[in-house]
Amino acid sequence: MQSLLNKKIILGISGGIAAYKSAELARLLMQEGADVQVVMTEAAQQFVTPVTMQALTGKPIYTSQWDSSIANNMAHIELSRAADAILIAPASADLMAKLSLGLADDLLSTMCLARDCPLLLAPAMNKQMWEHAATQRSVQRLTEDKVVLLGPASGFQACGEVGLGRMLEPAEITEQLIAFFQKKLLAGKRVLITAGPTFEAIDPVRGITNLSSGKMGFAIARAAVEAGAEVHIVAGPCDLVTPLEATGKITRTNIVSAKEMHAATMQSADCDIFFAVAAVADWGIAKPAKEKMKRQGKGAPSLEFSANPDILADIAKRVKTQGGKPHPYCVGFAAESADLAKHAEEKRKRKGIPMVVGNIGPNTFGSDLNQLLIIDEGGSKKIAKAEKLQLARQLIQLVAKKI
Repeated sequence: MQSLLNKKIILGISGGIAAYKSAELARLLMQEGADVQVVMTEAAQQFVTPVTMQALTGKPIYTSQWDSSIANNMAHIELSRAADAILIAPASADLMAKLSLGLADDLLSTMCLARDCPLLLAPAMNKQMWEHAATQRSVQRLTEDKVVLLGPASGFQACGEVGLGRMLEPAEITEQLIAFFQKKLLAGKRVLITAGPTFEAIDPVRGITNLSSGKMGFAIARAAVEAGAEVHIVAGPCDLVTPLEATGKITRTNIVSAKEMHAATMQSADCDIFFAVAAVADWGIAKPAKEKMKRQGKGAPSLEFSANPDILADIAKRVKTQGGKPHPYCVGFAAESADLAKHAEEKRKRKGIPMVVGNIGPNTFGSDLNQLLIIDEGGSKKIAKAEKLQLARQLIQLVAKKI
């Protein structure tokens, strides 16, 4: 799936050591289907060469506002009119100051002033430069002018210091650019999601778990942030990176057991939409051993189980009506080995929720692909096999219509 297919992106590069990341950024944007045209300042060419960027993009690199290769000699007009967005990464303190004041003395700044498309900046500078009052005034003016700032992040800087001002990584910038183009169907909504497996301890080193990877839940979390929602994801043991974390629109709580997931979820139950995606253990060990259980003879240990709390049912019981509609709108997930439609509908009625999403077919755990069966009061609908993020975006669209 190419999330930037047919999007024409001007990638502006200003002077700064982070310009070396712009080469990787251009590659990632193109992998997502974007048509990338690079424009560089004179200072940027001290850090990465036009030859490098031309080799990556397969296009001539524009560096001068007097470039005669443009028929009317107005590169700042011709380039910006064809673009869906201008993305400047890195955006130096100097460039941000100029743009905030409407100054235009080179191709990149003139193009930004003459544009009729969105402008996104990925700041990159030393932490003192970022914290300086003048830079913060630039940030305020740019924000007021509807310029979108991506970052910066905090971390190690080329100067050897640590702090805020580091440019986001190319993958993070790519994610945020993709999110920028998604329709904000859930703007102002709060979304709660459970994802991944739970782990029920037998003793300090052993436990009972399942094959859930968390990928579907994390895909829904990303799609919800893309749609403009504030998201809280409660995640069982998994090694997935929190999507779009740099936006500040997603929080993550890591848990281990079903009881921990129940507690964390109930604390955030005041939401608009709840996606119960996690594969939660129905039972836990009643009395886990405090020390590692040793093999004794040929006999197996006797384990006593106790029922875990039902997270989805407990959230559903708290549902209030808002404008005659359930609040939060609860979406359950069903992973079945047989009779999916029957068991999913039974689950929907038993839990008292408006929608259940069934995973169609075996081997969905851990896969990047899935196929869904949507079951609600109106019947059932299949969503064809696709990447989980693509399915998540379709699911978000369906739920947005419901609420």
